[in-house]
Amino acid sequence: MSKLTKQAEADHREACRLVDLQRELSEEEKEFVLEHWQESAQRTSQCRDGAFFTPSELASEFTLHVSGSRVIDLGAGIGALAFACHRALMFAHRFEGLPVPDIVCVERNPEYVRVGLRVLPEAVWICEDLLRVPPMRLRPFDTAVSNPPYGPVPRCTDAPGYRGSRCEYHTIAVAAQIAARGVFLIPQQSAPFAYSGRTAMRFGTGDAEYTRFCASTGITLRPTCGIDTAYYRNQWRHRPPPTELVCADFTAPTVLRPTRDLRGIDHQAS
Repeated sequence: MSKLTKQAEADHREACRLVDLQRELSEEEKEFVLEHWQESAQRTSQCRDGAFFTPSELASEFTLHVSGSRVIDLGAGIGALAFACHRALMFAHRFEGLPVPDIVCVERNPEYVRVGLRVLPEAVWICEDLLRVPPMRLRPFDTAVSNPPYGPVPRCTDAPGYRGSRCEYHTIAVAAQIAARGVFLIPQQSAPFAYSGRTAMRFGTGDAEYTRFCASTGITLRPTCGIDTAYYRNQWRHRPPPTELVCADFTAPTVLRPTRDLRGIDHQAS
């Protein structure tokens, strides 16, 4: 991992100062924190957690595939995805009469949660490993979003139906237990297609591990509406491996999910 520049260090210090203020932050200040608070500043934390905070413009792309007002961000970091979702859903609430957004963020790193609470205090923040979410019996969600940890991240347990090594698949399998649909940013090698950074879509690239994941969970990953994540490659603070944005429909009859039905959740009580 490259060392932070002097400007990046200065911006991180300013972001920390904003987080520590004893007042609510302005929208501009929240955006500054999201843009400049460095995950690598916690020494070993970024490597241990496999954290790569989502660039704000790429986070906005997620919202094109988010539907419904109740959203959960699994492995939320400091809240980049949730912040983008909340902004888009608040716009829909104010100008289209849709329900007020109901957002839950799950993040196991307490320092990330502390920052996230300042960036998006409107959300419910749960400081816990995302793999412990299914037993919590949370009210079902319309959409799950996640930029899950990358690499061989230590796990406290396995997700329902999946026993492999890929953290992104564990995250998606957890999402299937609590949401009707999902949008995820995952390593390109874990997607069943290759589009980002290429001149044309190429299907059928899923490897043996993806085949095992599909067989054990019943989940199929599909492309988004032409979003090329490589366009944002220079906006990452610490560049991850090549990625793809994938969608999943968890109401499909093949999907392994709890006995409670996740369809029609807009009508369920809190």
